[in-house]
Amino acid sequence: MSVSDPIADALTKIRNAYRAGHPHVIVKHSRIIEALTKILAEENFVNSVQVLDKDPEQKINYRRILVNLRYTNDGQPIIQGLVRISKPGRRVYVKADKIPSVFNNTGCAVISTSQGVMVDRDARINRVGGEYICKVW
Repeated sequence: MSVSDPIADALTKIRNAYRAGHPHVIVKHSRIIEALTKILAEENFVNSVQVLDKDPEQKINYRRILVNLRYTNDGQPIIQGLVRISKPGRRVYVKADKIPSVFNNTGCAVISTSQGVMVDRDARINRVGGEYICKVW
């Protein structure tokens, strides 16, 4: 069965893995999902991101992304919220001067710009707008 929104599918898999207490999760690979998970790693929401190449011996028929999840010392997930904003049925675009802050800059908004996928702080510095993909806190 094909997925109509692979970004939302990847975000849901990460959110559900945190709720279940899993140490890692594997999501489908695409360039935008790879960029999104790398941003989560740079912002210290996940421990690491690794791209798994196709390997018939291990029964991996497609490229996948292994996301190692991060928890506090008490076992609580680092990510408290992960929300998809722009959806296939309703795209949300923001201008450079209208980029929202997430929880008074304790979280981050992920923006897909003409200069690549970046967090809201970098988009404000570079003065570029784009598609508002998701917000994380």
